[in-house]
Amino acid sequence: MKKLRILLTGANGQLGQALLHLPGFSGSVDWISTDYEELDITQRSEVFDFVDLHSPDFIINCAAYTAVDQAEKEYDKALKINADGPENLALAANNAGIPLIHISTDYVFSGQSFKPYTETNQPDPQGAYGKTKLAGEEVLIKTGGKIIIVRTSWLYSEYGKNFFLTMLRLGKDKESIGVVADQIGSPTYAGDLAAGIMKIVEYNSSHDGWIQQPEIYHFCNMGVTSWYDLSMAIMEIAGLPCHVKPLTTEQYPLPAPRPAYSILDTNKFRNIFWQDIPYWRTSVICCNEKYELLKQRI
Repeated sequence: MKKLRILLTGANGQLGQALLHLPGFSGSVDWISTDYEELDITQRSEVFDFVDLHSPDFIINCAAYTAVDQAEKEYDKALKINADGPENLALAANNAGIPLIHISTDYVFSGQSFKPYTETNQPDPQGAYGKTKLAGEEVLIKTGGKIIIVRTSWLYSEYGKNFFLTMLRLGKDKESIGVVADQIGSPTYAGDLAAGIMKIVEYNSSHDGWIQQPEIYHFCNMGVTSWYDLSMAIMEIAGLPCHVKPLTTEQYPLPAPRPAYSILDTNKFRNIFWQDIPYWRTSVICCNEKYELLKQRI
């Protein structure tokens, strides 16, 4: 059986690494792994040439500008990576007649709701990062091609830089830390998101090119928590004695606004692809186990 050739952008990031290390696909997927050094997605001619040269069957775009606070100062740079880049990939994918899966964020919403956001709720980003990610969604939808946008939230993993690894570092270095307790969301383990993305790929392959027009799906781990409760769980699971104190958003001001409530409704995704998405705490335990194994190999 012919291997599926997948062009992966942002391969050095935590989601890219999770996809590349996802078990069970080594015999069925030929990854064309790229990061900025191999492919600058903001350069349209470079993207078209790369797709023409490598002839992928699928594109998964994990490349993004994710420095939420820095985006307030570097809006144009963030917009170029989060909107122009995805547009170039979508146009190249359309030209080649192949699907594109693009990763977006809960930050496209205001965070002022009191019930989970569905795919049909009106976006209203409050900060520069969310605005550039929404701009990326809008240009992708306008292309009208074989596009799947997957919004996720509070992404973490054993790779790269993220909240989970920051808490482990602080938990080892500090006797006590303060963490915001009045921002509510659903942590998402990159390994689970990677598995969810590949379920979309498999579904499209088994349903004879099911992806034909732009669609949006929400994916995050099940359950709801705060950053404070997540940090408490990480300390407990990792066996760290660090004391965690709850803070309000006002007590921990940052340049960019954060959604106070960013729960994503995953019913649409679960009804089609994966009914049993893991509970968030179960996935934190899994991530910690993977992190300990990774440390032993280094």
